[in-house]
Amino acid sequence: MAGAIGQPLTRVLLSDQVYTRVRGLIISGELKPGDRLVESEIARQLAVSQAPVREAVKRLVHEGLAQHVPRRGSFVASVSQDDADAARGVRVVIEELAARTLAEHPSATALTQLHAQVELMREASAAGDVGRFRDADIVFHRMVCAASNNPFLPKVWAVMEPSLRALRVVSDPLFAGDWSEMAEQHAGLLRALESGDPQLAAEKFAAHARGEIPAG
Repeated sequence: MAGAIGQPLTRVLLSDQVYTRVRGLIISGELKPGDRLVESEIARQLAVSQAPVREAVKRLVHEGLAQHVPRRGSFVASVSQDDADAARGVRVVIEELAARTLAEHPSATALTQLHAQVELMREASAAGDVGRFRDADIVFHRMVCAASNNPFLPKVWAVMEPSLRALRVVSDPLFAGDWSEMAEQHAGLLRALESGDPQLAAEKFAAHARGEIPAG
């Protein structure tokens, strides 16, 4: 496995600390798609037993950031171009419908929560914290589905989210653009929802999901 993981951890919630440490390396791109997550090596570098490492790796597999191959071990998740295109296509449909229905019946509470996520993205971009930015980003889109008044959309999103996380983190782990600009794109998505124009909101979210044009 490429790179050192860091200093030994304290003996408090070890599996959570291992999970956070390794997840951060995956999100930042320091651990690459296909890198093997060797539990004994991680345990040695972090000065812990293999039990908390095993639990942490299981969480990463469940989240879609790692893949377990029987008799071979666990690896940082890889996403083929075909899988990426398929996941993106489903995401476009989900988000277009969610944005349309939320714009038709906007929730003041949901919009306030979405504003908070945009602020988190702005703060993360200013701090250069890619992991925190990506978490706020995906929570933003999860919230839109949850607030859409369609009870099936958040269920579909929940099924898709592990793949979307892997797609976001693994397919393009070192986004070369301006993170602050990406935060403002989400502010534009929020303005579209607040406009009360369902067609505008649907078009903006669909374009964003396809990665075609910034949300103005």
